[in-house]
Amino acid sequence: MSEVGNSPRWLAVSALAKIKDGAYSNLQLNQLINQHHMDRRDINLLTNMVYGVIQHRLTLEYWLAPFVRHPNQIDPWVHELLLSAVYQWQYLDKIPKRAVFNETIEIAKVKGHPGIRRFVTGVLHQMDRTGLPAFEAITDPDERLSVTYSMPIWLINELRDQLGADKMQAIIASLNQPAKQSLRVNTALSTVEDVTTALTNDDLTVEPSEISPLGLVVTDGQAINTEAMQYGMFTVQDESAQLVVPTMQLNPGDQVLDACAAPGGKTTQIAAELDADQGGQVTALDIHAPKVRLIGQNAARMHVADRVNATELDARKAASEFGDERFDKVLVDAPCSGLGLIRRKPEIRYEKSLQDSLNLQRVQLSILSAVAPTLKKGGIMTYSTCTILQQENQQVIQAFLAEHSDFEAVPVTTARELKTDRDTDSLSIYPDDYLSDGFFIACLRKK
Repeated sequence: MSEVGNSPRWLAVSALAKIKDGAYSNLQLNQLINQHHMDRRDINLLTNMVYGVIQHRLTLEYWLAPFVRHPNQIDPWVHELLLSAVYQWQYLDKIPKRAVFNETIEIAKVKGHPGIRRFVTGVLHQMDRTGLPAFEAITDPDERLSVTYSMPIWLINELRDQLGADKMQAIIASLNQPAKQSLRVNTALSTVEDVTTALTNDDLTVEPSEISPLGLVVTDGQAINTEAMQYGMFTVQDESAQLVVPTMQLNPGDQVLDACAAPGGKTTQIAAELDADQGGQVTALDIHAPKVRLIGQNAARMHVADRVNATELDARKAASEFGDERFDKVLVDAPCSGLGLIRRKPEIRYEKSLQDSLNLQRVQLSILSAVAPTLKKGGIMTYSTCTILQQENQQVIQAFLAEHSDFEAVPVTTARELKTDRDTDSLSIYPDDYLSDGFFIACLRKK
């Protein structure tokens, strides 16, 4: 019994039941990996199953539906057990079907009663006999896309309206590929070459990022467990996110406001560009005290604490707290729907609605308007999000500029000269462009 209870398949099922109940996938996985002593192969299977079932949930539900007459009457864990069996059978080529079915039935036997074991056995054998329903049986084209790629119909429609049918399909197809393990080298302490050498010596396989000069992508091994990580030679950060800070055109002595800073990834990247002896400092705001502490901890690990002032404050109160024209540069990495992170946080696709984006647009605009007075004349205010909808991106910038004639958009520039949006000078990175997170960056200069 203990062996089944600690197997990656059972741990995946128990995690999925909790995530369906509102827990975050990445936190659940980290907790399980920390609690159980597993080798790299078991960790990989557990991670693959949890993310895979979430990513393909609408597809798996469609395949399972004909074989379960009363889905609301079965325990949530049994439902997740069946979905995970179908996922392994259909998506994990290296695991024989017999092994998947046998282990699934064994889990049902150990964790449930004889009736559950018989039910699970019956469902699996019936699926095997009759085969799974085909996508072609779905007559509505949008519903077929939704089930095939496990994406909500509202998002499919919105992306098609904004970007065209071909780009929409490329994006939703790319989002079910695994997320890359991306790192940003800490230039306050190290170099790309030194981090590459350190990780290679630890038997990790590393390659340079296609889009960020400070970025590395680990293709084999876990960077988070290395001494180089503990020492602060690098931090885990997506390649797209690494592009934001260089667009701010920082100088070593700048006073910088990071208005929505937790957990501090961009704060520490800003700080690495500053020089405390020249008066350079980044004031990093968050509304929650534990997150402010987290910013401080990250700054200490990255050896830039002397340039970081982590402060508990709502960014919308920045002007009354700091006064007018206090900062040379301002970053508003705004709260957003996070739809650019679906590859990394697959459950987001089922939790968000178009109304969420419209509600966030008001918050984003209010933060931009609130921090604008704190920027010095001639200074740059950078706005960024990790979403791919124009409601939270281009439309926010257009609305802000319409209300603030003392600001103008300036072209976003990147070291690798990535192509900016033709009409707005902003930079949109979609999840299919480089298989990194979806991101938006705009730069506004105060006249």
